[in-house]
Amino acid sequence: MANPKRELPPKEAQTFRNLLKNYEQRQYKKGLKLAEGILKNHPDHGETLAMKGLFLNNLEKKEEGYEYVKKGLLKDLSSHICWHVYGLLYRADKNYEEAAKCYANALKFNKNDFNILRDYAILQTQMRNYDALVDTRTKLLEAKPQTPSFWLGLAIAYQLVNKPENGIKVLNNQAETNMSAATNDFERSELLMYHNMLLEETGDFESALNHLNEIEPKVTDKKAWKEKNALFLEKLGRKEEAEKAYRILISENPHNIAYVNALLSLKDKNETSSLLAELFTQYPRSKAIEHLILQHAEGDSFKIKVEASLQNGLRKGIPSLFASMKRYYADAEKKRIIEELVAGYLVSLENNGTFGPDAIKEPPTALLWTLYYVAKQHDFHKENEKALEVINKAIAHTPTVVELYMTKGRVLKHAGKVEEASKIMNEAREMDLQDRFINSKCAKYLLRAGHTDEAERVLGLFTRKDVAPVQDLTDMQCQWFMTEEGNAFLRKKEYGKALKRFHSLEKFYLDYFDDQFDFHSYCLRKLTLRSYVSALRWEDKLKTHPFYLKAAKGAVEAYLALADKSKEADEFESADMTEADKKKARNKARKAALKAQQDAEAKKIQIKEEAAKQKHDKKLVDTDPEGETYLNTEKPLEDALQFVKPLELLAPSNVEVHALGFEIYIRQAKYLLAVKSLSKIAKVDKSSTQFKAKLDRLEAAVKAQADLDPKVKQAIDLELAEIKKA
Repeated sequence: MANPKRELPPKEAQTFRNLLKNYEQRQYKKGLKLAEGILKNHPDHGETLAMKGLFLNNLEKKEEGYEYVKKGLLKDLSSHICWHVYGLLYRADKNYEEAAKCYANALKFNKNDFNILRDYAILQTQMRNYDALVDTRTKLLEAKPQTPSFWLGLAIAYQLVNKPENGIKVLNNQAETNMSAATNDFERSELLMYHNMLLEETGDFESALNHLNEIEPKVTDKKAWKEKNALFLEKLGRKEEAEKAYRILISENPHNIAYVNALLSLKDKNETSSLLAELFTQYPRSKAIEHLILQHAEGDSFKIKVEASLQNGLRKGIPSLFASMKRYYADAEKKRIIEELVAGYLVSLENNGTFGPDAIKEPPTALLWTLYYVAKQHDFHKENEKALEVINKAIAHTPTVVELYMTKGRVLKHAGKVEEASKIMNEAREMDLQDRFINSKCAKYLLRAGHTDEAERVLGLFTRKDVAPVQDLTDMQCQWFMTEEGNAFLRKKEYGKALKRFHSLEKFYLDYFDDQFDFHSYCLRKLTLRSYVSALRWEDKLKTHPFYLKAAKGAVEAYLALADKSKEADEFESADMTEADKKKARNKARKAALKAQQDAEAKKIQIKEEAAKQKHDKKLVDTDPEGETYLNTEKPLEDALQFVKPLELLAPSNVEVHALGFEIYIRQAKYLLAVKSLSKIAKVDKSSTQFKAKLDRLEAAVKAQADLDPKVKQAIDLELAEIKKA
């Protein structure tokens, strides 16, 4: 039933419709003025109050905006506009869960509102609520079947719930309507290739290939077309045609190792060497083909081929030669051959200046780069003393090559001499002050040695001059710096600062996730559908990145240290204090808590003042440089768990992730979850050094817990028995 207070006189009703248009056209000041005009005569009109709040929010008056929206909602709880506006505020704050609740409430009162359904679909995609997305996209299509983007949106929704065959039906039903959305050749091509992507995902490669051949004249992305053509031919076992297709791709890009590997997979093993030799004759500059030749060669054949690669690299002075060769050291025979060759080169170059007895004279730099290679080889084998001896010899030969000092610093780091390593790396930096890479390397080594202030100063040589180096690195989302400085603070037990860095990196990943929001509608308009679906799938696995894993590990270690520190303090107090002392301590704690609260209030005021100043000066100021917000947490274990939870799903085979989870759960006395973490570690690597110690700790903790629920105890015992049996 409609709210009688919602009805406005005709003049004000028209004004209200105008202010809705003002919002759509982003004319916020004009809309605010119209809203205030309506509220003069109708101060309790809920929808106008809500719209006023929305305009204020968009004019950077967030608190006032929320206040008006809530006021409007209380005046008219059954208004879909009020609920929609409330959802828009939450969405602007990236609070997607609350926004979704508001949209759901809005749809209760107007289940077919086009704008709410559209916004709800975008939100469901962002939250990965794909099953509900199919329903919302279906309703949108029913509301406006003539809109091509709604057909495409439904097709994508079906693809995201792993029902590409339904997506194909949707595309086939309105092929002409969908094609009308394409305004140029590129968009038509993308739409056709997306259709082909759905056919591929059904596993029907025959249909996918036939469709690919049909659309060839209209496809502008020729490279993608050729790749799919070759792939489908390979999947269908049409080897001769697939070979021809892959040869065309290799001719266009002989450096793409995936193409060459795909071609090799079509041949018998005994044909591999001859095929690679043929390809290398055609494309002698292809490092991909050269690598595969060495990978597949054996014995004398490998020796002949690797000798040519080594001599060429040492003659030209390629610093990355060892990095490209060390992959072959996994094979004992290949490792022996390479090491014997290089050792022979070193002796011959020192004595005769040649690579061998009958060889031509080499330039003096050949000896330098051979010494460099040998030093890196010793470092790889953890032979630190030998590595240092050889690299010092190289530096004595040519003391002006930056790479030599960098390698010496690396050897010292591996030997555990981080202070010396940082000094050598600084020497290297001073040899070329214009090189950003060596500057960053030097800063990294300074952080490893604990010199955080000096590292920030060094990095500041290449950051913007109008902001502090750390702020600029944060703005640039520099992940290596956040993990390295966070760990540097962690080693110094400066947990607040460490957590500040780790949380900064976590925010980068939140930003990456939030950044996709606008693309949910943009990609449907621009028809970049293949890239869009790939991006969504990439985002879902983003937190498996090594930098996030490092930050999560560091953050959990810091929070565990805070939790243990707090527990030790509590145990010490309860063990060594009399009742009178405890009373004094409680009074002292109350006073400290009151002072902390007063300080917090004062800090809030200071932060507001700083924020206002920042807005005026447009210069960012760090209001919590010590990370006290994180240091003073009352729930360190729960905070630590926020880092681990997504990783338990995304990195199920990572032992470290489950080890971190175990450490949190056992401290929370959640023994069933702890034993499950232990079970996951056992499945991946039961021989892990951490496993036995953790198993003993868990059994001891469970045994000591006298009041444990018998059902939980039984479940733990069963899980432990399974672990031991496996």
